[in-house]
Amino acid sequence: MTTGRAAVGLMLLLGLASGLLAWLGLHVGAASWPQAMPAFVLHEVRLPRILAAWLSGALLGLAGAIAQGLFRNPLADPYLLGSASGASLGLALALVWLGTGMVGGGLWMSLGSTGAALVGAVAAVWLTLLLARGAQHTLRLLLAGVVVGVVLGAMVSLAGYWQPRILSVMQGFMLGSTAFAAWPAVRMMAAVLAVALLLAWGYAKVLDALAAGEETAQSLGLPLHSARVVLVWTLAAATAASVAHTGLIAFVGLAAPHMVRAVVGVPYRWRLPLAATMGGVLLLAADLAARLLLAPQQLPVGVLTAVLGGGYLLWLMSRRRGAWGSP
Repeated sequence: MTTGRAAVGLMLLLGLASGLLAWLGLHVGAASWPQAMPAFVLHEVRLPRILAAWLSGALLGLAGAIAQGLFRNPLADPYLLGSASGASLGLALALVWLGTGMVGGGLWMSLGSTGAALVGAVAAVWLTLLLARGAQHTLRLLLAGVVVGVVLGAMVSLAGYWQPRILSVMQGFMLGSTAFAAWPAVRMMAAVLAVALLLAWGYAKVLDALAAGEETAQSLGLPLHSARVVLVWTLAAATAASVAHTGLIAFVGLAAPHMVRAVVGVPYRWRLPLAATMGGVLLLAADLAARLLLAPQQLPVGVLTAVLGGGYLLWLMSRRRGAWGSP
């Protein structure tokens, strides 16, 4: 089977899996569908939650594929530029300022908790780029991201120590959840995913060239400078949109590109949409499992993805000598 046919086959399989999981998700809950479920529950609770879970996973899968290709590191994940810590700090500051009920006025009130997390994530990436003096030196960028993540994470802990009343809300954010997603979140994540996928796909050749080495990419005369800037901000926007609406969800962005690469080796023009679709399937499946395992109680989906994703990667390391090879 040719590479293109294998990629199309995997995409069709993932599309069918997405449809099946979405159909199952509509039936999970106290009311069955369609006989006993009120229309409001179907259209305003379950359907936006299902779409939000898929879109958030797709954003993380796409961001993970970009990160692993851009930094030529199979362990790179969407949070490496400090966006997770920035989103957490943005939410913590909003809660400290306005209270856990988000009662108050001014800019933070107009943005809300989602906007605060989004602004915090983008600000953290901007700070990382500032410390790294741009996006041209990948090692410096990685180190700056680690530093920013540690410092902002410490500030989140300090905010929790100063105002313990915000800890319960912050805990829900850090464990990840799709339970409160609504149609505005779905629309925003869909728009960001479409733009991010288009931008990343436009630089797929650059990612392929970088996989062969920095010198090879430079010898081909590709626009590395502009490509790195666009890809870094595309990675940041995709991650920020996901984190702002569903909290911190571990391992989806790391595992989705690995799973695609384990099934079919394809260039980035195929790998990017496949990783996004794989991420959507993974998070949708995890969200369904989180609703079923302890029903009627629900597990935080971020906890489940961390356990399952970490277990998968450990299994991959033990079974495949080349699992951590070139991205």
